[in-house]
Amino acid sequence: MAIDIFDKVLNNLGPIGSQAHYSHHYYSFPKLSGELGPYMTFQGKKMLNWSLNNYLGIANHPEVRQADNEAVAEYGLAYPMGARMMTGNTDKHEEFERKLAEWVGQEDSFVLNYGYQGVMSVVEAMVDPKDIIVYDAESHACLIDGVRLHRAKGGKSYTFVHNDMESLEKNLIRATKLADAQGGGILVVTEGVFGMSGVVGSLDKVVALKEKYTFRILVDDAHGLGTMGKTGSGVPEHFGVQDGIDLHFSTFAKSMAMIGGFVAGSKEIVMYLKYNLRSQTYAKALPMPFVVSGLKRMELIRNNPQFKDQLWTIVNALQEGFKKRGFDIGRTESCVTPVFLNGDYDLPTVTNLIKDLRENMGVFCSVIVYPVVPKGVIILRIIPTASHTLEDVEHTMVCFEQVQKKLKDGEYAPKVTA
Repeated sequence: MAIDIFDKVLNNLGPIGSQAHYSHHYYSFPKLSGELGPYMTFQGKKMLNWSLNNYLGIANHPEVRQADNEAVAEYGLAYPMGARMMTGNTDKHEEFERKLAEWVGQEDSFVLNYGYQGVMSVVEAMVDPKDIIVYDAESHACLIDGVRLHRAKGGKSYTFVHNDMESLEKNLIRATKLADAQGGGILVVTEGVFGMSGVVGSLDKVVALKEKYTFRILVDDAHGLGTMGKTGSGVPEHFGVQDGIDLHFSTFAKSMAMIGGFVAGSKEIVMYLKYNLRSQTYAKALPMPFVVSGLKRMELIRNNPQFKDQLWTIVNALQEGFKKRGFDIGRTESCVTPVFLNGDYDLPTVTNLIKDLRENMGVFCSVIVYPVVPKGVIILRIIPTASHTLEDVEHTMVCFEQVQKKLKDGEYAPKVTA
């Protein structure tokens, strides 16, 4: 007998949704208001905010705001109307693509209306059922969903242990045997900066494996663009391996404080993608105000290295402060600053901690749990920006010292009622 699918989903809201009865609008779907920046308002209270994807602090830069306003006034939000392949292409889109490609050391690029759907579609478009994907176990959900699309077509994939080159090589051997047997190729998928742990992907070592095996590399460098490398073009530049990266993806949603993304590579492969990315072929082009504003953001970032320098001043002070006070921030080598609380503390304890930080100390950060991270892992995720100050860091350290003592004293443990 058939069931009502609404009954099914309402009885199983999923691992995050199952907590919605107490978390909605507080721990999940919170509403921050006021000017974007280090201090915003949450539930009527001013908070020191460590949860904005605005690494370089340019979201409210006067030149950015002016470019945003002028572009909206000139073009509105509808133009260009239609998908890029049909009626949505413009000279500005193509100018943006040329400049993005030049920045990341590639021949050409394709601007995507959304980063998540865009890179998911890139993965799907690059492989057919005879091909094999070998991907890092901690790849972002957008990459995993691309792998799922490949599997849905009957394709095979192998997972290698996070950032472990020995594991990658073992899986390349497996993939090579299978690819040889069925006449397919191999796509290795990894990240420049892993967004939850802050670990930098070993792109230099991945590229070096090309000397032994035949494969192509797709790198998601969402958190590297603007923050890593001499010119801020990302982790491939940081390692000096731009020539070895076949497909370089990044989003505009982090350092560029915008929406959308791009994928860069050789002219021939980018042309293939322009005609084969379902997420772009059947969707409206990125509206012109975002393209014009994106050009301004990129210009600002490239011409003002002090933004990145200031960001790293805050990052280094923040991470050293946590380490000095005995907090576990893992192996981060990037701006992403995770404070790990897994193992000794359960989720109710950590939610009480977050409430204390917000209600009594005026510090806002996000708590990250499964399925965003593996089961048993709990992270307080701190996102530093160039807009923060060393005084903000010091205040945060004072607050976390209090948190540390309360944790040890069991003050956050859930109250047991008779």
